[in-house]
Amino acid sequence: MNSISKKPDVVLIGAGIMSATLGIFLKELEPALTIEIIERLDVIAGESSDAWNNAGTGHSAFCELNYTPQKEDGSIDISKAVKIAESFELSRQFWSYLTERGSIKSPETFINNIPHISFVWGAENVFYLKKRYKALIENPLFKGMIYSENWPQLEKWMPLVMEGRDPGIEVAATYMEIGTDINFGALTRSLFAHLKTLPGVNIQLGYEVRDLDKEDTGQWNVTVKDLKTDEKTHLLANFVFIGAGGGSLPLLEKSNIEEAEGFGGFPVSGQWLKCTNQKIIDLHHAKVYGKASVGSPPMSVPHLDTRIINGKKNLLFGPYAGFSTKFLKHGSFWDLATSLELDNLFPMLSAGIHNIPLTKYLIHQARQSPEDRIEALKDYFPYGQMQDWELEIAGQRVQVIKKDEEEGGVLEFGTEIVSAGDGSLAALLGASPGASTSVGIMLDVLKKCFKTKIDTPEWQSKLKQLIPSYGKQLAQNEELCYTTRKKAATHLNLKYFEHSNPVV
Repeated sequence: MNSISKKPDVVLIGAGIMSATLGIFLKELEPALTIEIIERLDVIAGESSDAWNNAGTGHSAFCELNYTPQKEDGSIDISKAVKIAESFELSRQFWSYLTERGSIKSPETFINNIPHISFVWGAENVFYLKKRYKALIENPLFKGMIYSENWPQLEKWMPLVMEGRDPGIEVAATYMEIGTDINFGALTRSLFAHLKTLPGVNIQLGYEVRDLDKEDTGQWNVTVKDLKTDEKTHLLANFVFIGAGGGSLPLLEKSNIEEAEGFGGFPVSGQWLKCTNQKIIDLHHAKVYGKASVGSPPMSVPHLDTRIINGKKNLLFGPYAGFSTKFLKHGSFWDLATSLELDNLFPMLSAGIHNIPLTKYLIHQARQSPEDRIEALKDYFPYGQMQDWELEIAGQRVQVIKKDEEEGGVLEFGTEIVSAGDGSLAALLGASPGASTSVGIMLDVLKKCFKTKIDTPEWQSKLKQLIPSYGKQLAQNEELCYTTRKKAATHLNLKYFEHSNPVV
């Protein structure tokens, strides 16, 4: 087997939304950079970014109740919702810029307006939702949200959800017309199609990164194997980004950087019920999110979800969580075992001990029968019948486990950037809200790994061109929030609010 050497400036591992976003950022900021992109599958966006492998909500925190927990004093903490909504707006502005310039064509192939609804029942939950609404509506990012306990209004918003429901139980919902559905697979493929047209960019599909070694020069020697021919390539790069979804942790461990010590991963698999009855699909047009079960991971918040995939309207319910030792949908059952090392074994055991309810929840979910799944569906669609639904396997998520001085190890929900002290390598671990906030996350990678460049006048000027609100807080500036949303919506063919009134 021959060894072929290449010397790209940058290696991006994984052909998903994160690598695509970072690759375009780097080529916009430094057009002369050479970039090598390595993907083990023979398709782009075949894992977490694929439309069937993620919720596609366009996490803007409009409807996800787990982002607005109720504190012990009874107040609603909206800080996480505001942060996520801000980050999602960065993504919209970036996509808008690329669409306006013609780098992305036909935005309707990946983003469409679908109302976002939070729905609850029972007096205690209704009281919570009303307080949540009052807290959010004061923020410019959530202007235009509507709250209602009115039965006819709720029937109009979500007829499937209300039909057959007990009228004696209190119900309430919030409605956000400018919510979106995003096909992140289609978006990722559009971004890579643009990247392919840029000089100095090479994408290798069907290649797997086998090792990462730091040279005395400070560069990274990345060993890549062609899965069809077994031929190996050695890439010598100044910067490496590991954006391989669930496969990021094993690669990060191969790097042996000090900052990676103690990190582990807990895999969670997902499943959907997919509607096969077109009449039912046509009756629902919303993303209806409820409250998660006690002990369940945030990614398991139940929702009855309209999706637009490859131009066709679909209806999903779920996700149903499960457990698999695989870190990737197309991974190995040995992934979890081989990720165990001396430095992360104790944190992982400690996190397991402190998350017994989660373990019990996953075991319960994995043991569910088809009848059990339909019973869960009936909370959101009372007339749901088994013959109208089929099971669809979703993607794998690997929740981050990290060292903690007090508890030994803690399970983190969300995303985590782990970077080398010298900025030569960065890895992205974790899950939701992930793809929706990809632009904000990649901006954080730039700040961590390109410290001498990020504050230069040239980069600052370009970043403000790519993202008009860069460096400013939309949550604190209603006029800026309105103008940037209007501009992005115009280019992406989306609805926006004329202050408080929806405009098509």
